[in-house]
Amino acid sequence: MALMITDECINCDVCEPECPNGAIAQGIEIYVIDPSKCTECVGHFDTPQCVEVCPVDCIPVNPDQVETREQLMRKYEGLMAAKSMAKPPAEIGGS
Repeated sequence: MALMITDECINCDVCEPECPNGAIAQGIEIYVIDPSKCTECVGHFDTPQCVEVCPVDCIPVNPDQVETREQLMRKYEGLMAAKSMAKPPAEIGGS
């Protein structure tokens, strides 16, 4: 399941930098979570980091994005593979 940010969000800016997948961004009125990038921190941490730092407890599971832990792990693996493909090749050579 992906997470979502409810309208109780106070735009405190603490969740966005904690997301290892870059799934959180400023929306029109409040922060939003891109469900295609949210793995609930599976693959990175034991618990969702945005939930850990949120001072108003406004980041529940999104009932419209039901995923198992295995599906979240596959999403994480896909995101990491895409990220590694986007990196420029390391330079080889000497001095």
